[in-house]
Amino acid sequence: MSVFSRDALEGSPLADLHAIASELGIEGFRRMRKADLVKAIIIDQGGDPGPDPEPEPVDEDGADEATEKPARSRSRRSGSGSSGGSRSGGRESGSSRGGSSRSEGGRSGGRGGSRSERGADGTETDVEGTIEVLGNGSAFVRVKPPGQSDDDVYVSAAQVRRCELKSGDKVAGPARPARRSERYPSLVRVVTINGSSADEVSVGTPFDKLEAGFPTKRIGFSSRSSTLKTIASSAPFGRGSRVSVVGPFASGRSTTLRMLAAELAAIEDIELSVVLAGVRPEERAEWVAAGIEPAAVETLSASGDSQAKAIDRAIESARKVTAKGGHSAVVVDSLDDLDSHSARKVLAAARSVPGAGSLTVIAASREPLGGETTLIYLISQDGGKIGDPAVDKAKSKTLRSNLLSA
Repeated sequence: MSVFSRDALEGSPLADLHAIASELGIEGFRRMRKADLVKAIIIDQGGDPGPDPEPEPVDEDGADEATEKPARSRSRRSGSGSSGGSRSGGRESGSSRGGSSRSEGGRSGGRGGSRSERGADGTETDVEGTIEVLGNGSAFVRVKPPGQSDDDVYVSAAQVRRCELKSGDKVAGPARPARRSERYPSLVRVVTINGSSADEVSVGTPFDKLEAGFPTKRIGFSSRSSTLKTIASSAPFGRGSRVSVVGPFASGRSTTLRMLAAELAAIEDIELSVVLAGVRPEERAEWVAAGIEPAAVETLSASGDSQAKAIDRAIESARKVTAKGGHSAVVVDSLDDLDSHSARKVLAAARSVPGAGSLTVIAASREPLGGETTLIYLISQDGGKIGDPAVDKAKSKTLRSNLLSA
């Protein structure tokens, strides 16, 4: 995904290279020699820096000076001029500094070493996982999401910006070993994003700028469940609908969501993600038994903030599918522990793009949140008895249901 060629960089004034390095977030670029800075920019873009430049030939006196007086040689590197002998010493020192001065922002205090410090031979390994963007703009590839592990891979802020990565994106690419001053390996370049080649992923129209229309393509049910039959007649919904499943304790909200998720999973062109937020630990097994593996599980011990982040990751991945013209759906059980703004934000992500993709959001909540296009009210069942949840036909409704067609 290189943007600048080596020839273009080498022919650019140092001031222009400094501006590029600043934009890319390269650490310590003002202390680098021009050749090292060109190399650092190429590496940051995921390009091949090529072989290191050959050191300039020096006479024996110059070599002795570089060897015997390294401290003085380094101290005189701040400017542009130095003698031929000290310049050779400066190049050797600068190569070591330049190779490591790109220690990524916020990773560790000092600057590491040269190429030999990357590992036995600097061998790159292929990694894949889920992106988690941090507050400072950098990110990590979580190889065992949603938790952290020592195998996680660091992603620079420049790569996050360039590839427009969002939390929840699934990426793959080569990573280099951690240098001496670093704890984690670093992603060299992004090869795929959500299963598509990074080179083919176009910026396109930002999701929030996509045209939105009321759902027109109805989502039908194959199950003969009395619950789904009532929903189909009283509160039907379509691709891009914003659905709240509302009900008190023991009304069967989770059971209803599993029924709806099973129907969505059977539709080939819809990418489904299920997030369990604030659930009992035993409930994951019930979803798996129904043939649905949740994308994330946050039990009732998790904070509202942690639950919101798990939901946001699923929403961001679904938004990218929709922005590329695909169809996606996110089912959330539930929004009860989120504050009202965060809960409405989840529902607001639903979108039906006329003539293009869609993002359907179905979530359980104790009360209506506002902004839904479909409300499904459930009635509390005495003693929490097992059976098909009962739908309140009088309260359940769909906005602009007349627009829905098979």
